[in-house]
Amino acid sequence: MKKVFQLLFVALVGMLLLVACGDGEDNGGGDEGDAGGETFHIGATQIVQHPSLDRAYEGFQDALEDAGLNVEYDFQDAQNDPNNVKPISDAFVADGVDLIFTNSTPSTQGAYEATKDIPIVFTSVTDAEGAGVIESMENPGTNVTGVLDLHPGAIDATVEFIDQYFEGAGVGLIYNAGEPNSVAQIEAIESAAEGTSLTLHERTVANASEVQQAATTLVSDIDVFFVVTDNTVVEALDSVIGVANNNEIPLITGEPDSVAKGGFATFGIDYYTIGYRSGEMAVEILTGEKEIGEIPAEHPPEIQLFINEEAAELQGVEWHDDWDDEAQFIEPEEEE
Repeated sequence: MKKVFQLLFVALVGMLLLVACGDGEDNGGGDEGDAGGETFHIGATQIVQHPSLDRAYEGFQDALEDAGLNVEYDFQDAQNDPNNVKPISDAFVADGVDLIFTNSTPSTQGAYEATKDIPIVFTSVTDAEGAGVIESMENPGTNVTGVLDLHPGAIDATVEFIDQYFEGAGVGLIYNAGEPNSVAQIEAIESAAEGTSLTLHERTVANASEVQQAATTLVSDIDVFFVVTDNTVVEALDSVIGVANNNEIPLITGEPDSVAKGGFATFGIDYYTIGYRSGEMAVEILTGEKEIGEIPAEHPPEIQLFINEEAAELQGVEWHDDWDDEAQFIEPEEEE
């Protein structure tokens, strides 16, 4: 009888071991990905939610997913309030995230102020050197790198386009002087406009509620609006579009999403593409393939003339046949 109990005990222990091993295999299989099962924690932040920045964040996430990394994101929107920027990054640092993704100039500056140790990968930044987050494009020299949202030739191409097709025009510029990315673009426009037939008229705003009034005050002085990638103005772009349509003033924008909303034209970039490229940089850092200091910051790969034909008609634009071959045409967004 004693021997029978011994055999039963051995059998029971064996069954328990098998069950334990089986549970261990299931748990391991559920967590394991191409990155060996490790889960990375990324703090992601942008100054405000609008289509261009949202597309960049989508591209960033897709790049990490395509690389097979397991990632948990903590996404924080600063709601276009500079006072929210640094506290967001301070919280990321306190949480010990593996990497911070910053999707705007203010967000990148806030993250860099919060940490000099955690890798920061940006996009949607116009002038990273001017913003003080890197030493140079080729050798960032800090814990920051990423992809700019301004192609070196975009401003010159846009000013040349306006000068060629709207010769002698007064050009209305609306921007938030508190956004370094916008100031850099306005200064570039001023430089590019020297020696042309164009006259610049500027209005500054502090928040989105001031944008419509600024646009309205420009109407009597201008022939063309040129809205750069200013987060404050883009947030209130519908109000500028309304003024442009009501007064038949062509609206040139800084990126294609604003053309889809109702702008006439842009020499722009694809924000999904620059977000995706930033994501590829993040993959190299998280997997240990490269140190962040080894990754140069980059410009967008190319620019393209985008035109919204419906907006052109609403804004009284005289059509030029060469645009049929040069431009990529954007369908206007459907109204909800």
